Amino acid sequence: MTEMTREQKDVEEQFNQLIGAQKETFPEAGKRKALNAPESRGVYVIYDPCGLVVHVGRTPSGKGGLAQRLQNHLHSQSSFTEKYPPLNGDGSKLRDGYTFRCISVPDDRLRALLEAYAIGHLCPAHIGLNSRTGDD
Repeated sequence: MTEMTREQKDVEEQFNQLIGAQKETFPEAGKRKALNAPESRGVYVIYDPCGLVVHVGRTPSGKGGLAQRLQNHLHSQSSFTEKYPPLNGDGSKLRDGYTFRCISVPDDRLRALLEAYAIGHLCPAHIGLNSRTGDD
């Protein structure tokens, strides 16, 4: 086996930080509690109420960063909420026991590599397809 490059080590370190980050809940409906996520760009993991990984994503752009992207999911403004069958187009269902973790990753390349690494390691139920079987 070949020795890992510095970049590979950086991705692995970031992955360990991501999966070690505190799980946060989506705020309850009608509450004025803000989503506990930074406004910087980064990578996030969404878990279902049983703790299974359902989605891994990143923020390639956008002023509101992670907070904005997670709000997009919550307000049904993403393909994840449209195509992930248990949500059935209703992002507000994320309020019912779904959780997330996230970390800020300022570097574009590292952010993309971390998202890919996390998808490969965590095997989320949703990766832009409707199911694990690959059906669209």
